[in-house]
Amino acid sequence: MWTQESLHELVLRQKAYFGSGETLPVAFRIEQLKKLKAAVVRYEEELENALAEDLGRSREEAYFCDIGTVILEINETLRGIRAWARSGTKWSGLCAFPSLITKVYRMPYGNTLIISPFNFPVLLSLGVLTASLAGGNTAVLKVSSKAPATEKVLSKLIGETFPSEYVAVVGGGHDVADYCLSERFDKIFYTGSPKVGVHVLECAAKNLTPVALELGGENGNFAIVRKDANLKDAARKIAFFKICNSGQICINVNQVAVAKEVAEPFLEELKLAFLTQIGNAPENPEYPKLITKAAFEKCESEAETYRDRIVYGGYGNAETCKYAPSVIYPVSLDEPIVNHELFCPLLPVVPFEDAEIDALLSSIEKREHGLALYLFTKDVKWAKRTMQRMQYGGGCINEVCLHLLVKGAPFGGVGHSGMGAYHGKYGFSEFTHNATVLIGKTHGNLPLREHPYTGRENAYKMKLMKRFER
Repeated sequence: MWTQESLHELVLRQKAYFGSGETLPVAFRIEQLKKLKAAVVRYEEELENALAEDLGRSREEAYFCDIGTVILEINETLRGIRAWARSGTKWSGLCAFPSLITKVYRMPYGNTLIISPFNFPVLLSLGVLTASLAGGNTAVLKVSSKAPATEKVLSKLIGETFPSEYVAVVGGGHDVADYCLSERFDKIFYTGSPKVGVHVLECAAKNLTPVALELGGENGNFAIVRKDANLKDAARKIAFFKICNSGQICINVNQVAVAKEVAEPFLEELKLAFLTQIGNAPENPEYPKLITKAAFEKCESEAETYRDRIVYGGYGNAETCKYAPSVIYPVSLDEPIVNHELFCPLLPVVPFEDAEIDALLSSIEKREHGLALYLFTKDVKWAKRTMQRMQYGGGCINEVCLHLLVKGAPFGGVGHSGMGAYHGKYGFSEFTHNATVLIGKTHGNLPLREHPYTGRENAYKMKLMKRFER
């Protein structure tokens, strides 16, 4: 069991290791990333088994959502790290004459804290760790106690791969997380709920520690289906995503807004898509479970509140913590179920008049910013314009979730859905800071900046400064 004292001792050892300069060479970072990749490949089966135990994941979903995605992240980082870490060279300008060369060094923060959630316990631990190590940092990984089997495998994987003064996994509940937050780390990366995100920021503020937050969003993420959308395609993709991890995904579709003109046929396509893809979900071994009995009971209780409007699903198995994908229709924008993040397989459907799409978008804009936005329509020009003016983390047009997998593109939220971004070079940037260093000359320096400024013999100073700084 971790105590405040044992954790403090770990942090001191990591700070000392970082201070030794061992992590700074890019060649060292590349070597460590290759070790991490090899460890993930070596532990693939154990990780799959752990994800099945913790989340009821099938082997395929475990690989697609967690393990394979980590490997992709490491591969992208290995390909780009030399270019990302290269110092930049700037011309200093005439105002700095004769010191004409300035360097911009990509410097690691130092000792980093990564707090990961239960829903993707491999990806959101090792994927973020990849960025931290690429940046030249040391890292403490605080993994979720709600996924104990995965925590155990991750502890073994990291323990066999790296010395604890470089990377260490810390298990335990909220008390241990608070022990971590009371330490003086140089960078904190937290993935989870907005409520806990506020707590993380409050703790970090005491030491002015920079923080990146990846949050689900206070009001959840919208999918909007216009009347001209390909209904079968939209239903198929939305159903797939709601089934994935039993809805426990920060970028999942929290609610669907569908044009009234096509609401009924869309609902039929949605029901058919759920039935075709997962059938009797609670009895299907491929269907993931809710993480805890408390999560199942919360989902079941909320479904009961809308029992008279459940048009598909509405049942589950308390023993296995599996609750069927459940469609609730109709729901209005001001109802509680569409004003908080669900993190479960409930799917409220909000009808709207297609001609009133601007009013719908205006209502969404007044909410806290979501982590994702999904638009389904044949009018791609309209969709592009809408995506460029709304506030959200990221999203898709006529697709769901795949923006998360695009190489060379950032992933992050805004406002209540987070701050900062990562993946690839953006992750490297998140775990480094740019240090600007001017290389001065010891000869030929003009006395423009030096006193005295007055007198006829010094009048030229102001004239030259105005010319140089135009």
